Amino acid sequence: MPRIRRRSLLRLAGGGTATSMAAILATGRMPALARQRTVHWLKWIDFIPASDALLRGELLPEAERALGIRIVLETANGNDLQPRVIGSIKSSAGPDLVMAFNEQTYLYAHAAVDLTEIVQSVASEQGGLYPYARATCSEGGKFMAMPWAVIGSMIAYRRSWFEEAGATSFPTSWPAYREVARKLKARGRPIGQTLGHTLGDSPNFAYPYLWSWGGMEVDPAGKVVLNSAATLESVKFMQGFWKDACDERGLTWDDTGNNRAFLSQTISATLNGASIYIESLRRPERYRTADGTPLHRDILHAPLPEGPAGRFGLHLLQSNMLMKYSKNQEPAKDFLKWIHAEKNFEKWFVSQRGFSTPCTEKWEGHAAWTDDPVMTPFKVAAKLGQAPGRAGPPNARAAEALSTYVISDMYAKAVRGMPAEEAVKGAEDRLKQIYG
Repeated sequence: MPRIRRRSLLRLAGGGTATSMAAILATGRMPALARQRTVHWLKWIDFIPASDALLRGELLPEAERALGIRIVLETANGNDLQPRVIGSIKSSAGPDLVMAFNEQTYLYAHAAVDLTEIVQSVASEQGGLYPYARATCSEGGKFMAMPWAVIGSMIAYRRSWFEEAGATSFPTSWPAYREVARKLKARGRPIGQTLGHTLGDSPNFAYPYLWSWGGMEVDPAGKVVLNSAATLESVKFMQGFWKDACDERGLTWDDTGNNRAFLSQTISATLNGASIYIESLRRPERYRTADGTPLHRDILHAPLPEGPAGRFGLHLLQSNMLMKYSKNQEPAKDFLKWIHAEKNFEKWFVSQRGFSTPCTEKWEGHAAWTDDPVMTPFKVAAKLGQAPGRAGPPNARAAEALSTYVISDMYAKAVRGMPAEEAVKGAEDRLKQIYG
């Protein structure tokens, strides 16, 4: 940010006449240019490129004109944001607004400005805040983050390939899914799933999978209870599922690996946001099936299968946090109010084409969800999302377990060959270190 201030001062010194400089000195006030404040916003690189283009080309220039501030938008890979934010907090210098994922909010809470007033105002105007967003972004009635959106996770799958394997609808149980996927893999069309250290697709699969079998990290009182018969059964099933059904090269994919694999038609299904489908819509001439049909016509979405304990979902909640070290807190608050105003936020939401679900209930009735029925399953992602650390409350310990991939690693170690009992015990030991 010092570079920006120097550039502004150079423009001031070099662009004025002696008369204008005398006038400035006579008033005793600096001109508007020098008084202009800059808000630096750090967010992820959107999986929907049109949305970042909209921010840079239209929304942020509008906000600058309306608010009289300068807004610097910086984007980075989602997996790179957490180290950046932690470094900024330690040095007390960095972006004013930072994007957080899921319960990272609890890790940064001590360094964040209270945004309760803004959140409550937006919530009251837009139908109320979903419990998932409230639990993730507030503690003790105080909001340490402004909920932005939920990236719904559903299984994108090839309808025609599943039909060829005998499934006229998506399998609703894990054994049924495994049986269909066994046939698909035999035809060279495996399931694509990552269990790697990547913030979205890996935990968004591993946590709901664990819960669906009846396993959980902690009980409601916060006691670690991972090492259970239900968890062990889930791990043993995963070992067989991985061998029978999955592309084993996908073990360490990041959140882009399965997108590339699906669009190159080497996998038949994967848990993902809607970005695969939206990309196939954006470039129908590039993505075609073997018979030349646009690929998007062969893509449908479904929730993860049901297990013995039911069906669950974990969806990536994004929020923006205003940091205490910021020297631009008031203009940053003004910007949050502006971008979340319905007429402004709607432009961004529409550009997402259903990839993101807003965190307030009013948007559930938006026409975007009915314009394209393939996207309809995503509209309730924010309503039904569960927080990591279930059945305990969201907190910094749950955030640490999520950030260090304890649950994903438990399954990854097991499918690599570690005995199920050993994988479960190792994960429980790690959780006990975290939860004390």
